[in-house]
Amino acid sequence: MTILDPTAAAVPAPVVPSRRLSVAPMMDWTDRHCRVFHRHISKHTWLYTEMVTTGALVYGDVERHLRFNEEEHPVALQLGGSDPADLATSAKLGEQWGYDEINLNCGCPSERVQKGAFGACLMAEPQLVADCVKAMRDAVSIDVTVKHRIGIDDVASYDFVRDFVGQVAEAGCTTFIVHARNAILKGLSPKENREIPPLKYDYAYQLKRDFPDFEIIINGGIKTEAEIDEHLQHLDGVMLGREAYHNPFLMANFDQRYYGDSSAPKTREQVLEAMIPYIQAQLAQYGPLGLKLNSITRHMLGIMTGLPGARAFRQTLSDSKKLALGDAHLLLEAAARLRIAA
Repeated sequence: MTILDPTAAAVPAPVVPSRRLSVAPMMDWTDRHCRVFHRHISKHTWLYTEMVTTGALVYGDVERHLRFNEEEHPVALQLGGSDPADLATSAKLGEQWGYDEINLNCGCPSERVQKGAFGACLMAEPQLVADCVKAMRDAVSIDVTVKHRIGIDDVASYDFVRDFVGQVAEAGCTTFIVHARNAILKGLSPKENREIPPLKYDYAYQLKRDFPDFEIIINGGIKTEAEIDEHLQHLDGVMLGREAYHNPFLMANFDQRYYGDSSAPKTREQVLEAMIPYIQAQLAQYGPLGLKLNSITRHMLGIMTGLPGARAFRQTLSDSKKLALGDAHLLLEAAARLRIAA
C-alpha cells in the first residue's frame, strides 16, 4: 500500500474514468482510510478528500493533509479558500502529490467556513470565484472543478445559479457539481442545511440544457440506483453523499452498471479481507500511538446494512476491548458474528 510521495520520480498521469459516479467530500468522513475502503468496493467511482483549507497547506503540515494511497485513484482534492494566490499554491501542491482533480468548495454553509470567507458564501461573489478558478487553472494541468449550491439564503430564482455558472465558466471551468439545495448561511446547522432546504433537481437539469457542453454533476439526497439512473438521463454524473457512507455496498455494482466493467464485483467478505493487509500496513507504519484501529474500521460499520445480523457485525466492530488489541482480523470475527446472528 504505497503512500504517494511528490519527491519521487515523475510518472505519467493515470488514465482516469469519467466522473459518472462519485462520492462527495465529507468532513470527518472521507479521509484516506475511508477512500481506500470505498475503492475496494468500486474501482472506477471518483473519490474526493475532505475539504482542505488553503491555510492548512500554505502554513501547515502538507504531508499530513495531502498524503494518500496509490490505489485511491481516481481521487480529487477539495480545497477551501478564497485567495487566488493561496489557491494556486495549494492546487499546485495537490497536483505534485498526484491528485487527479482540484475541486473548489463553494457549497459548505457552516459558520466556521464562512468566517474564513469561503464555502457557500462565495456564490455571492462569482467574479472572485472566477478569479480563483483562473489562478488554479494557470497553476496546474489537471482539471479544476467547482462544487456549489443552487442558491444562498432566500434566493429562489434559477437565474442566480445560471449566472454564477456562466461567470465562473468564463475562467475556463467546465465541470460543475451541483448540490441541488440552497445554502442557508444563518440559522441552520450544516446538518440542517443538508435536509431542510428543498431539493430542486430541475435547476441542475436546466443548467445542462443551458450549458450543454459543460459537465454537470448532481448531488443531494440521492439514495438508490433507480434515482441514479433517472438523473443520468439528464446529466453527466451523480455524486452520492451520506448514503455512500452509511450504505457503502450500494456501490458494489457501480463498475459493471455504470462503467461497463466485465469483472465480477467483490462480495462483502472479499472487501473485508482486502482491507486486512492495508490495516496491518497502516498499524505497522504509524504504531498504536499514531493510529488506532477504529480510525479505519469506523468507516466500515455500514457495509452490512440491510442484512440480517448487521447489528451484531457493528457491535463486534465497535467493541472497545477488541479494538484495543489492534488486530485487523477483527473484521472477519465481526463477519462471523453476523452469520451466527442472521
